[in-house]
Amino acid sequence: MKRTKLILLLTVLALVAAACGDDEPAATTATTKPPVATTTATTTAPTTVAPLIGEGKKLGMAFDVGGRGDKSFNDLAAASFDKAISEYGVEGKELAPTAGGENREENLRLLSEAGMEFIIANGFAFSQNVGRVAQEFPDTYFAITDSCAQGEDFATLDLPNVSCMLFAEEQGSFLVGAAAALKSESGTVGFIGGVEVPLIKKFQAGFEAGVAHIDPDAKVLVTYLTQVPDFSGFSTPSLGNEAAQAMLDDGADVIYHASGGSGTGMFQAIKDRSVADATKYWGIGVDSDQYNTVGADLQEYVLTSMLKRVDVAVDAQVLSWINGSFKSGPVEYDLAAEGVGYSKTGGFVDDIADQLDGLAKDIISGTIKVPTEPAA
Repeated sequence: MKRTKLILLLTVLALVAAACGDDEPAATTATTKPPVATTTATTTAPTTVAPLIGEGKKLGMAFDVGGRGDKSFNDLAAASFDKAISEYGVEGKELAPTAGGENREENLRLLSEAGMEFIIANGFAFSQNVGRVAQEFPDTYFAITDSCAQGEDFATLDLPNVSCMLFAEEQGSFLVGAAAALKSESGTVGFIGGVEVPLIKKFQAGFEAGVAHIDPDAKVLVTYLTQVPDFSGFSTPSLGNEAAQAMLDDGADVIYHASGGSGTGMFQAIKDRSVADATKYWGIGVDSDQYNTVGADLQEYVLTSMLKRVDVAVDAQVLSWINGSFKSGPVEYDLAAEGVGYSKTGGFVDDIADQLDGLAKDIISGTIKVPTEPAA
């Protein structure tokens, strides 16, 4: 009997030992088996980032008087220049001229010598400078804003490495001229040009035509801040302020400027007179949507702006160069191409927007022919 009990006890102990032996290998297997996620991560090929479309290319920007920060056409070009660097991956170098612009050609040459493969000359005053430098550096591409004119010595238009960005400023100016006439209560409006040159005359011509289309009896006061070779009319707010004050004294209640950075002085004069007279006077901006560039205290005096999409043109030129489809000669950006237009920011022209949009359609269709030179 005792022997039988001993045998049973030994059998039970053996079974327990066997059970414990089975548990130990199972535990070891669980701790050494890699998690699924870890196995997947270690066997996946590393992610590669595709190069940006402009990587390895070099872009130069030669600003005109006023440079970056002019709240006008230079800033529009700067926006596309910055986009090319951040989104396309190009290497960029920019230069701005002296206050009088005497070193425009030197800046173009410096950018060329620095190895910039494509250079934007942002301003009509670069015309002959581009002609000379482009011939010295035939393997460098150039694009110039607002000019394709032939200089005394060089025919910029005929150079295979120069493209010209031209705009139908008169068309956009027609629309803001119509807006000025529709909003004017005095029947007198004003136009301030920065420098009296053919380009700015296009702004004047379109504005006067737009005013006359709405009110043939309206009076348009015209002032130019400086004459060639003095280009400070594009970068001296005090001159814009003085000109606007004189026009307000003469009865103007809406004033349009095509004077670059000098326009901030015009808006300040309009605000000051509005406050002093407890009457609302209006300013019309140019190139960029100036409701967004003036200070918050001036926004309520910005009726609209004539939009000149230098940013769109520069971006298109940069992409054509990157893609290898650069074309020399003139490229025009008009109403049909959305190269010019007018702004609705602020809501001050909402009540006349349908009329202005109708005029735009008539210009695009050819029903309305907008002059490029002022009437005699």
